[in-house]
Amino acid sequence: MLWRSVAGVAAGLLLLWMGLLVVLWRVKPDDGRLRDALRVLPDVLRLTARLARDASLPHGLRLRLWPLLAYLAVPVDLVPDFIPVIGYADDAVLVVWTLRSVARLTGAEAVEKHWPGTPEGLQTVVRLAGLDAR
Repeated sequence: MLWRSVAGVAAGLLLLWMGLLVVLWRVKPDDGRLRDALRVLPDVLRLTARLARDASLPHGLRLRLWPLLAYLAVPVDLVPDFIPVIGYADDAVLVVWTLRSVARLTGAEAVEKHWPGTPEGLQTVVRLAGLDAR
């Protein structure tokens, strides 16, 4: 009986994963925007780590950043990186979602304060995360 429950949960997770693949494939991020996001990824990782360590930010917000850092550090992804276009899209979607969440609670100023890269890279992050609309 236990194996049926485990098999049911595994089948449900597989269906969710396949649904994620279909959604990412249908959305197909623009190659130029994805390329921009990948170019600033090292700076985004440093930004996320700096935000997570900033004691002036609310504790709950910083707790959101640590799982993102862990997910990006672990070599196993929801969508394997070798799949063209959407392989990196899951990483980009999680980063953008997290940065939007951070900016919504703290304002874009926290992102600007901790940005370790170039001004052009910051503009890319601001555009990708939808922070310029604020």
